[in-house]
Amino acid sequence: MNLNPRSIGKVAFACVLLWGVAGLCLAADAPQAKVIRLGMIGLDTSHVPAFTQYINDPSKATGCKVVAGFSGGSPDIPSSANRVKGYTDELRTKYGVEIVGSIEELCTKVDGVLLESVDGRPHLAQAKIVIAAGKPLFIDKPMGGNLADVLEIFRLAKEKGVPCWSSSSLRFSPWMDKIRTHEETGDILGCCAYSPCSLEEHHPDLYWYGVHGVEMLFAVMGTGCQSVCRTQTDTAELVVGVWKDGRVGTFRGIKKGKSDYGVLVFGSKAILPGGSYAGYGPLCDKVVEFFKTGKIPVPQDETVEIFAFMSAADQSKKEGGKPVLLETVLQEAKAKNRSSSTK
Repeated sequence: MNLNPRSIGKVAFACVLLWGVAGLCLAADAPQAKVIRLGMIGLDTSHVPAFTQYINDPSKATGCKVVAGFSGGSPDIPSSANRVKGYTDELRTKYGVEIVGSIEELCTKVDGVLLESVDGRPHLAQAKIVIAAGKPLFIDKPMGGNLADVLEIFRLAKEKGVPCWSSSSLRFSPWMDKIRTHEETGDILGCCAYSPCSLEEHHPDLYWYGVHGVEMLFAVMGTGCQSVCRTQTDTAELVVGVWKDGRVGTFRGIKKGKSDYGVLVFGSKAILPGGSYAGYGPLCDKVVEFFKTGKIPVPQDETVEIFAFMSAADQSKKEGGKPVLLETVLQEAKAKNRSSSTK
């Protein structure tokens, strides 16, 4: 068969057209990746719209989407009561998030939950419902209103087999991994971490905002702190922790003057400062990864020790700055939970 150039062009065009149609058909038949539906509890913190914007951003293709929210709110904390309506309205109107009337209802609509209530006191009661529903759970800072609540949340999650964790965004700043590498710093012998440290009357002093700096301290030092002692003035909080191997880590809570977040790491090869705050993105990436894999990025024992450190700091203040063993406050918190369970 003889084909002239025009005929060849028509045949080629027909082939391209058929290939295109076939490709569209295959694409239509290809299974679409499931979007992981997320719910938020406690719409009274700036983290709520910030996290939602990041997670729901189509350009980031996170594979997750915040689809439902429960407002919550604490009437006796102005920074909660005065903001819950605004953030609730923003989630509903700007991001199309469905606002539901209860945590139980929220759990029927989602695959995982971010507990965002700015007040740590209701976290245990709120987490109980989520855990009972078997939903993977991320709890924003502070994890609980006291150490006993933190321990009980983890106990319930373990009992039910529900992955659950908590962290400050400061832990995942990009410079953190670099500064912890032994190649550059050598063995880490100590660390001074600092952050703003406003206090809130309903929470142990460091739980409210000092938790950010304490989280960085433990991200560098790891677990093993035995005791802490604390000095408090109008301008600063200073907590000194002694680790089992003799290393010393300190937290400075800034109450007046220039505020910032950071660490100074003392190594066998170098003394290195940490970088500046990197925003919520690195934490949101870890949250998304958690809901996709079920793998917890921060060990439970480290989170428990962080809150034991802060609780021991409160006890040290009550005792005039005397050293307090973390084991002491842990045993007291466990005894409190045992007592509650027998009532």
